[in-house]
Amino acid sequence: MATEAAGIDRPLLVDDFLQRRRYQLQLADAAADEHTLVCLPTGLGKTTVSLLVTVERLHEAGGKALFLAPTKPLVQQHADFYREALEIPDDEIVVFTGDVKPDDRAALWDDARIAIATPQVVENDLVGNRISLRDVTHLTFDECHRATGDYAYVYIAERYHADAADPLVTGMSASPGGDTEEIETVCENLGLVNVEVMTEEDADVDEYTHDTDVQWEQVTLPDEVLAIRDALNEVITDRLEKLKQLGVTNTTNPDLSQKDLNKMRGQLKQMMDNDQSEGYKGMSTHAEVMKLRRATELVETQSVESVRRYFERQREAARSSGASKASQRMVADPKVREAMRKAESFDGLHPKFSKARILLAETLGINEGERAILFTESRDTAEALVEFLSASFDVRKFVGQGDKDGSDGMSQKQQQETLDEFKAGEFEVLVSTSVAEEGLDVPEVDLVCFYEPVPTAIRSIQRKGRTGRQAEGKVVVLMAEDTRDEAFFWISRRREKKMASQLAELKEATDDIEESVGDEGQAGLDAFAGGSASEGDSGEGGSGDDQGEAEGEVDGDDEGEIGGDDEGDAGLTDFAAEAREGEDDVDDVEAEADGETEVEGETDAGDDGVVATAGVDEGVEVVVDQRELDSSIAKDLSTRDGLVTRLETLAVGDYVLSDRVAVERKSAADFVDSMLDSDRSMFEQVGELSRAYARPVMVVEGTNLYGQRDIDPNAIRGALASLAVDFDVSVLRTEGEEDTTELLATIAKREQETRDREVSVHGEKTTKTRAEQQEYVVSSIADIGPVTARTLLEHFGTVEAVMTAPEDDLLDVDGVGPVTAERIREVVGTEYE
Repeated sequence: MATEAAGIDRPLLVDDFLQRRRYQLQLADAAADEHTLVCLPTGLGKTTVSLLVTVERLHEAGGKALFLAPTKPLVQQHADFYREALEIPDDEIVVFTGDVKPDDRAALWDDARIAIATPQVVENDLVGNRISLRDVTHLTFDECHRATGDYAYVYIAERYHADAADPLVTGMSASPGGDTEEIETVCENLGLVNVEVMTEEDADVDEYTHDTDVQWEQVTLPDEVLAIRDALNEVITDRLEKLKQLGVTNTTNPDLSQKDLNKMRGQLKQMMDNDQSEGYKGMSTHAEVMKLRRATELVETQSVESVRRYFERQREAARSSGASKASQRMVADPKVREAMRKAESFDGLHPKFSKARILLAETLGINEGERAILFTESRDTAEALVEFLSASFDVRKFVGQGDKDGSDGMSQKQQQETLDEFKAGEFEVLVSTSVAEEGLDVPEVDLVCFYEPVPTAIRSIQRKGRTGRQAEGKVVVLMAEDTRDEAFFWISRRREKKMASQLAELKEATDDIEESVGDEGQAGLDAFAGGSASEGDSGEGGSGDDQGEAEGEVDGDDEGEIGGDDEGDAGLTDFAAEAREGEDDVDDVEAEADGETEVEGETDAGDDGVVATAGVDEGVEVVVDQRELDSSIAKDLSTRDGLVTRLETLAVGDYVLSDRVAVERKSAADFVDSMLDSDRSMFEQVGELSRAYARPVMVVEGTNLYGQRDIDPNAIRGALASLAVDFDVSVLRTEGEEDTTELLATIAKREQETRDREVSVHGEKTTKTRAEQQEYVVSSIADIGPVTARTLLEHFGTVEAVMTAPEDDLLDVDGVGPVTAERIREVVGTEYE
């Protein structure tokens, strides 16, 4: 790529739109030659580098480009930039998010030259065979450090290297990982073989950066707040005593680390797998500890208002149908009720609120600054801060799109309007959750204030990138004394130093990393091209079943706690000291807690069941219910040679394998739960499945079926027998998702290749016998179901007799109670309106 003296002149690029920066051109030159990881500090134009590679590829190789970014606001921002920078009609630069309907996306894809999308949408469209990556000649992964575990980037990269005729990948991040091994994992998952790093120490970069002053401001909690915390800690101590008696912990100190809690959970899970009833009770107690620790964290580090809202949600959860015993016990505990009353009666402010107001006054008033950003982990806290600060400043909130427990989110349009107004100087303070951390083009600000320390270097560095670009800026981190904040202070400090040195070391070690990922990456690319599934990191992110499987009363209710990984029984002060020196691997601290923490863009699925097919259309077809995308099965099926997946919102079943075979899949825990579900029982689901398909199949997934909750194993055996005998359903057991995937592929191939049957989502049920038709008619009365229908017909002899039977006679039938009898008479005897 040749360069011009003033601006950059390229085919497809608006003349002189981009300022000529040597480091960007060097990075683009390297990335245009092979699959490359580009590491560049925040705010220095990673998107420009990708843009330069894109125009080169479109000019030289043709095809289309795909740019992936993790959130909708980022996608829109990049699309606006591309449309402004390129001599390409706006309608050929398309945006793919969940806001665009699937059939519209399929049509847009065909005509697009550049698609800018969230990864979840592209993943779903690939699984659903709506789009093909064959003609994509440049694929960019923005914020590519996310490419671990089962995040959508990993699957998309695998499909791209396997499907594209002429692939080229660029990964971009300001903070690619905590160590060389993590960076190598990202490279391997994305198929990157080249690493290019520019740091702020490089001469070409240095002139575009300025120092950022970081200050730590400590605050002291008032006695009233400490009293709330202490009351909760007493309950935690009591629950830990119970866990100690089970032998899964040797401490009752409420300040134990997240590592200790995770270790306990593993031991309890092992007890459950061994069918020990104590394991279920212990797991429920463990869930209660996690909830209580979340409450103490909120009152210590966030605000009393946030813990008030948290308690209210817990009360509502405890009153709801199917509430976990952990929630019920917690809100009923006298000490917890005391803490709730103290929180309700507290009319003061968390000292961080006052400190934040002072800092803003100094920056915007005394120092005549123009703009400031205040970040917080909690949406509740963000809203309380906006209300509090609005009396002194012109303040707006910036939060994610999903509604969370009574808290209004912001639409994509509202987010963009807010950012535009902030850039234009229409207000001076932006209070944001984590949605604004990664890559968003938030304008230059005079102050970035962290309401709480961020315990991972990646997120902290992303935030600091919001200041110090054009002139000296300031970052202030608020820290509550003798709380988890102090531990995070040391963790964050050590990790940021480590990240800074890591980037420098990464720059020096690029040859070694390239050699490592080059050898393994080539093998991986060969595997991609062969269509084999990637297994290396498939388990790290968790499939959902790993988190919620067989957990009795826990109900997936673990409150992802923010905490360190220190060892021992240290209090917070000791814990902070240990965190300075010890191994405190806290990547799991960002686990979600009851929707308190903002992680935007993770669920941008956008599927409404509309089917459009593209790409490979030949082979054995498996129709997948779009709600099954939470598991890895659909993705694994879509990567197999000779298999084509298609997404629909199925009326019955989870997978359709032919015109006569449909499959309902349930984990062992779901199977037992659905036996007890009063709203829509498993038997009603299976009844509908058997009426629609001649060969219905129930897959029960997991090895611990008889260890679920406190259910008599004979009740479970009875349910299995009823499915097979009463409903004529084939019940098949599998060990896990991988086993289920193999089974589904085997049945589909057998049906379509060996039996030469077609796929039909409407099924091909054989003509019902007279008895079946009679059962069908009676079973539809007030949704009483087929089992009760048979009993009624056996008792009364005809459909007519059932319909005309008085309520007292109905009560003489086994299995018919007063409620069912009343519903039958109401449906049959009430005048039609």
